[in-house]
Amino acid sequence: MTHHHEHGQNECCGHEHHEHHEHHEHHAHQEHGCHCHEHHHEHHHEHHGNLKGQLTLIGVTIVLLIAAVIIEKNCQLATWQLLLVYLVPYLLVGHGTLREAAEGIAHGDAFNEHFLMSVATIGALCIGFLPGAETEFPEAVFVMLFFQIGELFEGYAEGKSRESIAHLMDIRPDVAHVETTEGVKDVAPDAVEVGSTIVIRPGERVPLDGIVSEGATSLNTIALTGESMPRDAGVGDEVVSGCVNLQGVVKVRTTKSFGESTVSKIIRLVESAGENKSKSETFISRFARVYTPIVVFAAIALAVVPPLLSGHFAAVFADWLYRALMFLVVSCPCALVISVPLTFFGGIGGASRKGILIKGSNYMDVLAKVKTVVFDKTGTLTEGQFAVTAVHPDSCDERRLLHLAAHVEHFSTHPIGAALRNAFPEEATDGCHVGNVEEIAGQGIRAQVGNETVCVGNMKLMEAVGAQWHDCTHVGTIIHVAIDGVYAGHIVINDKVKEDSGEAIRQLNALGVKRTVMLTGDRKEVGQDVARQLGLTEVHAELLPADKVEHVERLLSEKEEGGCLAFVGDGINDAPVLARADVGIAMGGLGSDAAIEAADVVLMDDKPSKIALAIRLARRTLTIARQNVWFAIGVKVAVLVLAAFGLGTMWMAVFADVGVTVLAVLNAMRALHVGGKE
Repeated sequence: MTHHHEHGQNECCGHEHHEHHEHHEHHAHQEHGCHCHEHHHEHHHEHHGNLKGQLTLIGVTIVLLIAAVIIEKNCQLATWQLLLVYLVPYLLVGHGTLREAAEGIAHGDAFNEHFLMSVATIGALCIGFLPGAETEFPEAVFVMLFFQIGELFEGYAEGKSRESIAHLMDIRPDVAHVETTEGVKDVAPDAVEVGSTIVIRPGERVPLDGIVSEGATSLNTIALTGESMPRDAGVGDEVVSGCVNLQGVVKVRTTKSFGESTVSKIIRLVESAGENKSKSETFISRFARVYTPIVVFAAIALAVVPPLLSGHFAAVFADWLYRALMFLVVSCPCALVISVPLTFFGGIGGASRKGILIKGSNYMDVLAKVKTVVFDKTGTLTEGQFAVTAVHPDSCDERRLLHLAAHVEHFSTHPIGAALRNAFPEEATDGCHVGNVEEIAGQGIRAQVGNETVCVGNMKLMEAVGAQWHDCTHVGTIIHVAIDGVYAGHIVINDKVKEDSGEAIRQLNALGVKRTVMLTGDRKEVGQDVARQLGLTEVHAELLPADKVEHVERLLSEKEEGGCLAFVGDGINDAPVLARADVGIAMGGLGSDAAIEAADVVLMDDKPSKIALAIRLARRTLTIARQNVWFAIGVKVAVLVLAAFGLGTMWMAVFADVGVTVLAVLNAMRALHVGGKE
C-alpha cells in the first residue's frame, strides 16, 4: 500500500514498524522541544498531499480502465495484446502494492496483505492464457483499484484520528515574553528558567506553569479540560500552560521548567498512548501473522488438489485456480488489521477532546470492564480545601461571630485560619485594630480586637477561660469563640464535597458499577459523613498510604469474575495505589505529579463525573471494534464458502476484502465523535 509506505510502515498485518516509527517520533519530540509544533504542521500538509495524490491516481486509473474495456469490446486483439492494454492501468494503480510485496519478500516477511493482493491479481492476469479459460484482466485491475480506494479511506480516517490527537499540539506555545533588566524579551519556552517572570498578553497561550504575580484575567482551559467555562485567575493563583489568556495583561512567576510543565506532560502522555496496545489490538496483529501463511497454502491446495483428484487436471485447472485466487482476495485480513487499531486510536482522540487522557488503548479494555471504583477522599470527592460549612452563634449574631474569628486568625498560616478569613473577606479592610495576639499551643489563639478579648480555638481553650461551651452535631472541625470570657458560639469548618461528586456516583451506579468505595486518612466520622452524602457502598477511614494498598489488594481479590477495579486519586500518597489498581485514574488539574505519572487515565478538570464518561467511551470503542471484527469475519466466511463451491465471483471477493475494509474503517471513525452525552 503506498499510503503505509509513505508513513513508514511496511506491512498492514504487523504493527511493529509502525510502533517503532511512533516511538522514534516520541523521543524526537522530547529532544527537539518546540520544533515538534512545526513537524505537526508539516505532517498535516504531507497527509493532505498524500490524499490528493491518491485521488488523482484513482481518477486516472478509472479513465484508463474504461478506455481498456472499450478497446477490448471494439478491437479484436490477441490475448497478449489485450494484456498490454490492461497492464497500463494495472501498473499505474498497483505499482505501490507490488513494490511493498517485493520489499516484504526481500526482508523475509512475505506473508503480508500486499503479497496476497499481488499474487491474486497476477494470477487473474495469467488465467486468460490457460486453455479454454476466459480473460480476467478487468477483474485484476479492479482488485488493485478497489484496494487503492480502501487505502484512501484508511488514510483519511487515520488522518482524522491523528488530527483529533494532534489538536493537543496546538496547545504548545511558540514563545514566552520574559521580563529582564533590559525589558521584555521573546524567548523559546524551553529556555525560560524557573522563577522567571513572564508577561502574558490577551489572546496568548500560557507558555509555562506558574503563579500570577501581577494582574487578573480569565483563562480559557478548553484545550486542557474540555470545559468551555473560563476560569478566573488573580494574584497568587496558579496558572497552567496551554490555557489561553482572555482578558488583561498578567505577569506570572514560573514554577516549572518547560519540560515539566502541564502542556509538555499532556503531549507526552497522548503521544505515548499508542505504544500501549490493547489486548484485542495485539491479538489482531498476532492473528494476521499466523493467518496469512495458512491462507496462502490453503489457496495453493484449493488450486492444485481438486484438479489432481478429478483426473482431468488440464481441463479444470483454470476454474480451480480462479476459485483459489478469489479465496486469496477474500482472505485478506485488512478490515481487521486496519480498523481495530484505528478504532482504539479514535477512541483515545475522542476522549482527549473531553479532557480525559487515556495513556494507551490497553486501558480502554480495562475501563470497559470496571465494576469496582475506589476513591481517595481529599481532592478527589472533596475540594481539598477547608471552608466554613456552618455558623452557630450563641450570644451574638452570625456576622459578628465570623468577623471576630477572622480578625483573631489574621496572622495564622493554618488552613483553618485561611478558611475563617475567606468566610469574612471584609476583615482585611474594615479597619479594626488587632493586638496582643497570643497563640496557645494545642488550644487556639487569644487576641485583643478593639476593646474586647477574643479567644478562638478548641474546647480546652474555652475551659481555660471559663466559657460555658456546648458541642455541635455537625461533622467537621468545631471552632469555639469566646468574647471577654463569655461563650459567643462556634463555627464548623470542613472540606467541602465537590458539587460534581454526587452526580459521579449516580452515573457509575447507572453504568452497573457494583461497588463504590472510599479510602481516606481522615477521621472516621468525617469519612462516614461524606460517604452518606454521596451514597457510597463502603468507607474506610484513618488510613496510612500502606493501609490503602492493603485495602485495594483485598478489593482486587474480592472482585467479580471478569470485572476490573479502578482507583481514583490525586495526591503523592495515592501513587502506589494508582499503580496497583487494574486502572489508575488521576485528577490532572490539581493532582500531584507523582499521581499523574502513576495513573493510566488522567482527568484534566478534576471532575469525578468524567470517570463515568471515560467508562462509557471505552465501552463504546470496544463495541465498535467488536462490530468490525464480527462483520468482517461474517462476510469473508460467506464469500469463502461461495468461492470454494464455485458460486462466487471476483466482484464478490473484492467486496469481501476492500468493501468490508471501507465499511469497517467508516465505522471505526465513529469512535472519534464524542457527543454531549457520550
